[in-house]
Amino acid sequence: LLFCRLYCEEAKDPKRRSCQTVLAEALDIIVRSFAPILPHLAEEVFQYIPYKKDSEGVFRTGWINASSAWKKPGLEEAIEGACAMRDSFLGSISGKNALEYEVIIVIEPGLLFELMEALQAEETSSVSQLNEIMMASQTTLLSELPKETPSDANIIKGTFLINLEGGDICEQSSYKVIARPIAKAKCPRCRRYTAESSSTPCPRCLQVLAAGKGST
Repeated sequence: LLFCRLYCEEAKDPKRRSCQTVLAEALDIIVRSFAPILPHLAEEVFQYIPYKKDSEGVFRTGWINASSAWKKPGLEEAIEGACAMRDSFLGSISGKNALEYEVIIVIEPGLLFELMEALQAEETSSVSQLNEIMMASQTTLLSELPKETPSDANIIKGTFLINLEGGDICEQSSYKVIARPIAKAKCPRCRRYTAESSSTPCPRCLQVLAAGKGST
């Protein structure tokens, strides 16, 4: 996830910038949290943070003050649900490279499906948040099994309990995960199997490279 966002996206792409923001916020909270027991280490780390404009030090800038904007209803459940499906997927290909597969997730219409749609608006994507979590080269989100699914396909079934609003909203949802070897070639830039040829970058990387040339 970090590799794709930090090293494969364009420098000013919102995905890359949002990743940097999260890392910066996490570092700030971690440093402030261990400052009382490791004061010298915390102060040294704080002084070397390149984007900090103040020089008062970690002990003069207050305690942890996380913004309420980070708390988004349903986001935690969406990530946990996606991680549960990822575990099902990785368990079905134990010991193999997840990037060599495409994943099909089937969820009946309901709350869990809506949460997954928040992570992937398109039916099929290789760059969505859901696909990044799944660690595959491509993820497809469907509400029913595709008609061309082979009878001998390895379909992993699972359930996930959604608990929102302090328990006021509870829903047990089932899902199916199908892992299939992907037919595309390995992109020489992002290492995902999303290219038409092993000697040519995938469409996403070509777009990023073209944007980089245009800004120089």
